[in-house]
Amino acid sequence: MKKITCAFLLLVISNYSIAFGQTGHRITGEIASQYLSEKSKKAIAEIIGNESLAEASNYVDEMKSNPSEFWQKTTSNYHYVTVPKGTSYNASAAVKKHDSVYALAMYSKVLRNKEASRQDKSLALKFIVHIIGDLHQPLHSGNGTDRGGNDFKVRFFWQDSNLHRVWDSGLIDRQKLSYTEWTQHLNRQITEEKIKLWGSIEPTTWIAESVLIRDKIYPATPENSIPEISWNYKYEHLPTLKTRLKQGGVRIALYLNHIFK
Repeated sequence: MKKITCAFLLLVISNYSIAFGQTGHRITGEIASQYLSEKSKKAIAEIIGNESLAEASNYVDEMKSNPSEFWQKTTSNYHYVTVPKGTSYNASAAVKKHDSVYALAMYSKVLRNKEASRQDKSLALKFIVHIIGDLHQPLHSGNGTDRGGNDFKVRFFWQDSNLHRVWDSGLIDRQKLSYTEWTQHLNRQITEEKIKLWGSIEPTTWIAESVLIRDKIYPATPENSIPEISWNYKYEHLPTLKTRLKQGGVRIALYLNHIFK
């Protein structure tokens, strides 16, 4: 029994390692709430009541502990896409891969369906908020060789880690800010000009941006050793992460405004 329990816990831990960090998702959800149209606010309130988008943003990660086949198998590919280095994302392959783009399109149809139940729309909304956040984390557009950086080991501020975890939570948590503090700081930097510049609600655009960033964030690997990254890496890449959080939040709002208009 103990062996089964340990194996299950390891599976859960492994699954969580491929999801955007909780604080990051809350930041994008909270930023999004600032840019929703009145129609979107009303529609969202009818679906999830008083629950905020920040609260809703982590639901699908929290449900990974659910032992049902839906959460353990069906949705496992919904958090990422694969784009080998030197290529671009092929949207027509999304259905075959059942990846983030496939899931985003599927759940968008649910939200638009007047016959869909409130429960189905609630799940669809939570997936959409989560997926858009994930697609703005560069390593959720993985190159297909290292599970989105999960297998790329690093020492981050002298602690064992991996590159995916650094971008999910390491750089964010290092700032010692709550998600509301993060949101306040980032929101002050979002101008009307930037909202127009970031106005694309096409996921292939977000993926292309992530791939460009992804290919620049792998640290040099010393021969037969694990890269040590700390202050210099943070100095170089934290501004990029902040931009992706802002873009993710704004685009969640724009995407939902488009659906509910």
